[in-house]
Amino acid sequence: MVSYVLDASAVLAVLNGERGAQKVEAVLSQSGMSAVNLAEVHGKLAEHGLSAQERTQIFDSLGIEVYPMDEALAVLVGELRLNTRHLGLSLGDRSCLALAQFLQATAVTADQAWTSLKFCPVECIR
Repeated sequence: MVSYVLDASAVLAVLNGERGAQKVEAVLSQSGMSAVNLAEVHGKLAEHGLSAQERTQIFDSLGIEVYPMDEALAVLVGELRLNTRHLGLSLGDRSCLALAQFLQATAVTADQAWTSLKFCPVECIR
C-alpha cells in the first residue's frame, strides 16, 4: 500500500546523499511516484552522464511504485493549476500533488512552499 508519493526532489535527495535523504529512505517501502516525476529524475541523472540502463537500475533499486499519467490524473493535475498558481508550481510538482491527493497519501518533497497547501498532507524533508 502506498502511503507516500515522492517528488523528484525527494528521490534526488536520496540518490545524491543530500540533507533530508534519511526521511525519504524511511518511507521508501511505502512510496509511489508519478511517471512525470520519474522523468524528472531521469533527466537529472542524464545530466550527470548516466546511461538509460544505469539510471533505470539505480531507480529500480529503490523499489518505488511508478504510476502512469492517465486521463483521470491529468484532469487532477490540470485542476491544481488554479489552486497552486500563486506558488509557481511546475507540471511535475502538480503531478506529485495530484497523485498524492488521488491516493489519499502524503506528498514528500524538498520544496517548503508546498507546506502551505491544504488539499493533501505534505511532508517537507528539509
